Amino acid sequence: MALSLRAPIIAPTAVIPDITAGTGLSAVGAGLLTGLPVLLFALATPLATRSIRRFGPEATIILCLAGVLAGTVIRSIGPAPVVLAGTVLIGAAMTLGNIAVPVLIRRDVPFNRISAATGAYSATMNIGSMATLLGTAPLAALVGWRWAIAAWGVVTAAGLAYWLLRQRRGRFAPTPREAAASPAPAAPALSDGPGALAATARGSAERTRFRRVVGLLVLAFCGQSAAYYATTAWLPLLLADTRGLAPASSGATASLFQIAAVVGAFGVPLLAARTKLWIATAAIALCWATLPIGLLAAPEYFVLWAVIGGVAQGGGFTAIFSIIPRVAHNNADVATASARIQGSGYLAATCAPPLAGWLNGATGSWTVPLFLVLAATLAFSVGSLLAVRLSERR
Repeated sequence: MALSLRAPIIAPTAVIPDITAGTGLSAVGAGLLTGLPVLLFALATPLATRSIRRFGPEATIILCLAGVLAGTVIRSIGPAPVVLAGTVLIGAAMTLGNIAVPVLIRRDVPFNRISAATGAYSATMNIGSMATLLGTAPLAALVGWRWAIAAWGVVTAAGLAYWLLRQRRGRFAPTPREAAASPAPAAPALSDGPGALAATARGSAERTRFRRVVGLLVLAFCGQSAAYYATTAWLPLLLADTRGLAPASSGATASLFQIAAVVGAFGVPLLAARTKLWIATAAIALCWATLPIGLLAAPEYFVLWAVIGGVAQGGGFTAIFSIIPRVAHNNADVATASARIQGSGYLAATCAPPLAGWLNGATGSWTVPLFLVLAATLAFSVGSLLAVRLSERR
């Protein structure tokens, strides 16, 4: 599932010149191949929550993979409008998976392994993106760009086949883990008296805490997404402008930012298991802030800052989505929280790259855009640290 949630929108970036030459897309239209899916991550979240409530998370994942596969095929067979239509379908379908996966993790994974499962999910998305980025261009040289971007649909088709079989086998009876996890029947509630009043007060306090944590995680994910997408979009050009790197060298350095995410994604659960989640989150927050500060203060060490920033972006995603199950009371809470957090965060992700580019054009330097990234990392730090501390209170 994770291999299909980012790779299909990364594949076209490796063959953008071929796509524009073959379809007549303008530079703006080519930018929509990656910009449209991220915008849909924000706009299509209500569709995802409705699907989960009506059909369940498994069926929603099947819809996601079917939509991604259909969009991948459509995108590779027609002229520019058809390419963009397939891109829209891919983005809308991926949104279903973005929301459904945290629900499944919360439901099926033991509490003490949620961070590890979330880290594996996040790391696999990055691995899929890197494999696609590295493999699409050589494949296009052999078979053309249309077949090259369509070929990755094989991975999605394999995932779809697995989930169809999984749903078919588990449709009529719960698995042993699901049966064991089913709550026991609740004792009859007292209609009056101190016990009823105390239970009502506790329930109200828990709901208030849940809403506060979700609000803080919205701030954190807005910062995480803005910093990630602005850095992803502009780091190669920044290094070419400020360090005089050739396109190949700046692209290779920028790829370290993506590869190092695997370290962060697995590092957060490992560190949290040995200490506390707030310590792992604080370490990620420090790494995030180090990226723009390092590029501003000591740009000659850009490789180091790219690696540290990569660790931060992989770990930040894992930290945020490891906090939600700590305060969610049921799967509906997870779906609602995930939709709010991701909807807001991906809206920030849509706005951050063009804003950073405009600031660069307006000022003629990369200093102000780096301060924008720094502000985003500080938003992540404040939101995530306050959220994790509040989630640990009992």
